[in-house]
Amino acid sequence: MRPADGPGDRQRSKRHRVRGLRDLLWGAMVMGAIPAEASAGDTARHVPAMVDMVEVDVTNPDVAADDAVFDRQLLSGHRGDGLDLSRFERGHPVLAGLYDLDIQLADTWLGRAAVRFAILPGHRDAVACMSRSLLEQLHLRPPTAVAAALDRPGSCVEIGQVFPAAQAVPDMADLRLQLSVPQVYLAQPARGYVSPGQWDQGVPAALLNYNFNAYRSSHQGVVQTSAYLALGSGLNLAGWHLRHDASVSWMSVRGPAAVLHWQNIDLYARHDLPAWRAQLTLGDSYTDGQVFDSFGIRGVQLATDDRMLPDSLRGYAPVIRGVASSNARVVISQRGLQIYQATVAPGPFAIRDLYPTGYGGSLDVVVTEADGSLHRFSVPYASVAQLLRPGISRFDIAAGQLRDLSLQHRPWLLQGSYQRGFSNRLTAYAGAVGASGYMAGLLGAAFNTRFGALALDITHARTGLLGEASHSGQSVRLSYSKLVPGTDTSFSVMAYRYSGSGYFSLADAALARDSVQSRRPFPGQGAEGIWNAGTAAVDGTWLAGQATQTAAVSAASSGWTARSLQRARSTFSLSLSQPLGLRGGSLYANVSAHDYWGRPGTDAQFQMGYSNRLWRFSYNLSATRTRDWLARNVNELMLNVTLPLGSGGRAPSLGLNLAREAGRLAPQLMLNGSLGERSQFSYGASAAEGDGGGVATINGGWRGGYGAAALSYGRGPGFSQSSVGLAGTVVAHPGGITLGQLAGDTLAIVHAEGARGASVLNMAGARIDRGGYALVPYLTPYNLNVIQLDPKGLPLDVELQSSGAQVAPHAGAVVMVVIKTRSGRTAFVRLHQAGGGLVPFGTGLVDAGGHSLGVVGQSGLALVRGLADHGRLYAHWRTDEGVLHDCAFDYRYRKPRRSGRRPFESVLDLVCVAVRAAGARGKEGL
Repeated sequence: MRPADGPGDRQRSKRHRVRGLRDLLWGAMVMGAIPAEASAGDTARHVPAMVDMVEVDVTNPDVAADDAVFDRQLLSGHRGDGLDLSRFERGHPVLAGLYDLDIQLADTWLGRAAVRFAILPGHRDAVACMSRSLLEQLHLRPPTAVAAALDRPGSCVEIGQVFPAAQAVPDMADLRLQLSVPQVYLAQPARGYVSPGQWDQGVPAALLNYNFNAYRSSHQGVVQTSAYLALGSGLNLAGWHLRHDASVSWMSVRGPAAVLHWQNIDLYARHDLPAWRAQLTLGDSYTDGQVFDSFGIRGVQLATDDRMLPDSLRGYAPVIRGVASSNARVVISQRGLQIYQATVAPGPFAIRDLYPTGYGGSLDVVVTEADGSLHRFSVPYASVAQLLRPGISRFDIAAGQLRDLSLQHRPWLLQGSYQRGFSNRLTAYAGAVGASGYMAGLLGAAFNTRFGALALDITHARTGLLGEASHSGQSVRLSYSKLVPGTDTSFSVMAYRYSGSGYFSLADAALARDSVQSRRPFPGQGAEGIWNAGTAAVDGTWLAGQATQTAAVSAASSGWTARSLQRARSTFSLSLSQPLGLRGGSLYANVSAHDYWGRPGTDAQFQMGYSNRLWRFSYNLSATRTRDWLARNVNELMLNVTLPLGSGGRAPSLGLNLAREAGRLAPQLMLNGSLGERSQFSYGASAAEGDGGGVATINGGWRGGYGAAALSYGRGPGFSQSSVGLAGTVVAHPGGITLGQLAGDTLAIVHAEGARGASVLNMAGARIDRGGYALVPYLTPYNLNVIQLDPKGLPLDVELQSSGAQVAPHAGAVVMVVIKTRSGRTAFVRLHQAGGGLVPFGTGLVDAGGHSLGVVGQSGLALVRGLADHGRLYAHWRTDEGVLHDCAFDYRYRKPRRSGRRPFESVLDLVCVAVRAAGARGKEGL
């Protein structure tokens, strides 16, 4: 029983109900009586009667909280005939029929389904009928007593009959069915989980990405022209994704002679294996580099794809374990920010679906019991790339031929690796790789401790070279990250690696063996990078006079050991950031250093910077020193200042760069901005001081439904430059050929029949083309992607039945997203009863198939879309005395006379011509 409300509660309830009813009536008015193109004055004349007729009796205890009473006498044109407005007096009315709705459980989208609504005894409004398929989407098994009713044709079982206290609330404005099911009946998936059964494999399609750039420069009379075209083609069929990436470059200097170069980058076929959370790849591709260094391979790969995990299980975050004595609230915070909250049942609990939150910061956990008592504890949290959540594993198996264009002899190889998170504190990993004359094994572990996150691994490798004894060595790698809570100092990445003189990586070993077998020098850098001990070589060419191949190999091998092949000895990198309070800005530093066996000196780079905001100015000051192995230093000091010239989203910004290098100051002033309703146009200009005078450049860009284009021009003392760029995607699919902007590997084709001109939200320039299609170039695989259309620009004879949809594609898929439309004639109709009166306000209209066409507004007037040239409409209503009226209306469309800005100047006056048979009502879903 609902407790009695106090006076304040009643008044708040009244305001809430009136506001809700006002919104409801406004929707009915727009659907049924007032054209979208009506002026403000037209609308104002209708609104008072619609709003002021609402009364809520807050003193009558028999009136429920959501009930309202309508004063029908306030309706314009009312003649005293009875109106059945009861469905508008309680809750949110839904007409009986079939609707395509998004199914939402709490905050989780479960898919899209056709849901039947029917009026059950004891209900004023139609309710959602459950089906077996819908319950399967919820991962629910109905009780045996209810299962038979679900299978009975024509029956309607609401969710409350299946699971006590469950509810299904329709939101027809967003075409969504919001479900609420007690937790006891639900399995708890991780946040962001999308069932593999909901992943969309896409449609058969062929696609081509192109990115073209042409550049022309003139300097002191020398004209140089170059062009570059990157091509990415693909074919999707039966769950397989064939991909080929290639490029072609062209260059011409002084005259017609030109150089043309074609390069194949990769060619592979890929297929998802959801049961293994992995992908199978055949052809030319690259390994993932999770354990060993990444390299190109021609062969087969089977590797885990972490994208198949929900967002809340990707990356590393610890499992939070505890015990609750009652229905308790658990709040998890990091550095003062709440990142998670949930209610847990009495007993042990484990929270496994925390989103990753950077490199560190202990997690503070507060458990609030039902009696108000608190229990606090802290869980260490720091992360490096090697850490995995407890119970999560990765694997990678690759077999084939090493793919390296610099090699004449490419070895066959086999590589495997495995990683597993055993607890919050420990992740272990191992791997092995074998090739001709080469073997290596790796063991490692990653730790999450109160002192930071640490990963340590060691690789032992053995390499055999012709004419030489085998070479063995180790390589040790250490990674560390830590956030110091007291100062917020973040050691985001610190890594060190040392390799012994006998250690060869796979790439180094393949290069050394290939050089010996091919009798050519090792490629290197500088004088120390060539074979110069015991080998006669000039410019990479062997001199004549070698006695035998054996002597040549022996001579070659005698000189490589110390100075031939440049191999890494040690590497070090550090990234440090230090925030300085709310207004103090941020300080950062980056350091990297590399040295090599067989070469003196160290390559190093040091960078420090400071960034902050002052009023509307954003600025960054940085200093960089680069040192090469010959101890030569290059210093650079740079200041960047940015000022927005306005407050709007498309306001331009003014930037100033001041760079000092080699004792010379180089100032540069820049202006950048965008234009267009969706920022589809961009522009920029800059002026700088160069050697011998000023340098000026301008550029512009466009992103539209068929691709993108860019232009630039620059001029300075003695030179000029110009360029043009074009980029986009062409997709052939079952519906035809669609052009769009440059796309990623996973994309969508939106199909909205007849909706030419509607734009895709959050995608600058993308619009439905004349064939009813638009390309959405970037989707996140295995995740829910929301795709919405903006109806602005639609033809007047086309109506969107939903504004968007959600889809979870496989990686590499081309998914077809269908937005249903209703097209046909659009007209105002005034409906008359056979006895002379008007059809009353609030009456629902349907077509012969039972599809809702809208609601009759004031004066018997309704706006109806999707009409054929001629046909029949149906309406039924119930009077206060309970008398049911059924009417059919025959119409023949008359083309409206267009004048000025009002597209409809005439109204179809229709008269009830027949009473429907009893069986017709069932057919039409009423």
